[in-house]
Parts: sequence; structure tokens; C-alpha cells
Amino acid sequence: MSLGPFGITIAPGDFATAAEVERLGFSTLWILGGHFDRLERLTDLIRATERAMVGSAIITPDVYTAESVTDFYHRVEAIAPGRLLVGLGSPHSTLPLTELRGYVDQLDAADDPIPQYRRVLAAFGPRALDVARDRFAGAMPALLVPDYVASARDRLGPDRILAVGLYAVLDRDADAARATARQPLTFLRGLTAYVKSLRRQGFTDDDITGLSDGLVDTLVAWGGPDDIAERARQLHAAGADHVHLTVLHDADQPGGLAAARALAPALGLG
Repeated sequence: MSLGPFGITIAPGDFATAAEVERLGFSTLWILGGHFDRLERLTDLIRATERAMVGSAIITPDVYTAESVTDFYHRVEAIAPGRLLVGLGSPHSTLPLTELRGYVDQLDAADDPIPQYRRVLAAFGPRALDVARDRFAGAMPALLVPDYVASARDRLGPDRILAVGLYAVLDRDADAARATARQPLTFLRGLTAYVKSLRRQGFTDDDITGLSDGLVDTLVAWGGPDDIAERARQLHAAGADHVHLTVLHDADQPGGLAAARALAPALGLG
């Protein structure tokens, strides 16, 4: 299964333009977990497009049972075979990996389980990457520096997918771009998995608590289309098979279809 070199996240409000985003050359379209009020959002995006892979980033085991995800996968396969990639996260608990393994056991115990090659895990740390290697097609972490991408690639091995999420802001004004970037980072710094990942990559508690300029500039690509494309290519060079862009925007910063149109030629798509 190939996700292609570049993907992009699509918000439910942008599904009407998803077909054009697909025609621009983005081979995989992703929906962020915050937009999953129902699993059928994935079906809606598949129906709005023709051939792109559609991935969930992420379906959380805390909300959706293994049985419901398996049933949903097979319903999608019946109408659009080969187009759904099930992206799962770990439960928010004191023993997330233990509970995750139990959840995957339930997935595999189904009469007709989701194939391993059609599911990926939002894995950050070494032990989670091991689960992604052993029980998934691979991993889909985000907010990574290139050195850590290389480390994750080594941990996964050469035959597993490494799909890396990259936040981006199409704005050359540093203050405006950073302000937009800090909006999702403010939420993510409250999640244990992200905090551990940032510390693992060398960021200090002060960097994380204050969302320092250095942290923002290192983890979020901002500037013109060529600046963002260069950051995406750096992640590829470090070992990512696929980079999926989440374009953040505020005020007059481009988002949605306008952002996809700006980025596609810079990424060499089309």
C-alpha cells in the first residue's frame, strides 16, 4: 500500500472542494480526530473524491469500540474497496500501551478483522513504535524534528510505513505565523504523549509550557509555499515515506483549497 509522497488534511467544511484537492495531486486525504463527531465523516470524504486514500488521524479507542471500527471498515470496503486507511491512537489512560494492545487483540479477534496493512498507529515513543511495527502497517506521528524521524525509521525498519504529520502556516510574517501555529499547540501540550515526545526531542519544559519561538519554528513550517515544501522534503529525507500537511490559518492566511493550490506546485505535484 502506497500513500504517495504528500497528503493534506481536509476539514468537513471543505469536502465540497476535496475533488479539486485530489486533482492537484495530493494522494492521501486525512481527517483530524477533532472532526470525528461520527465515523461516517470518512465515508463522506470518500464519496466526495474518486481515488485518493482517506485516512483518520485519529480514531480514538476511548470513543469507538473495536467492533464498531471493524464494522465501519467493512461497510466502507463494500462501497470503496482499498481506499480507507484506519489511523488509530492510544487510549488516554494511565496504561495506554497495555490498553492499546488489548484493543488491537479485539480487532484481530473479529471474524473478519481489519487487515494489518490497512491500519496505522499514531506512535511517538519507542514502545509505541514497536507496537506500530509489530501489529500495524506502520506509524503516523506528528510534530517531529528530522533527527527523530530518522530514529523512528530505524525503530520501525524499512518495510513499515512512516507517515509524518506537519503543521504549516502560509504566512511570511513571523509573529502572525507563530500566533496561528500556537493555537493547536496550546491544546496538544496538554496531552501526555505529545509532552513526552517533545521532551524526548530535546525541548525543555519551559519551551513546552511557553510554546517558545524556537519550539514553534522547529516543529511548524511557516512562510511561503517553497519554505513549507522544503520542510516537508527534509522529513522525507530523514526517513518519512509520506508527509501529510495540516495547513493552519487565521484571518487572511490561506487555508483549504487556496492553500492546496499554493502548495501543490511547490511540492512538485500535479
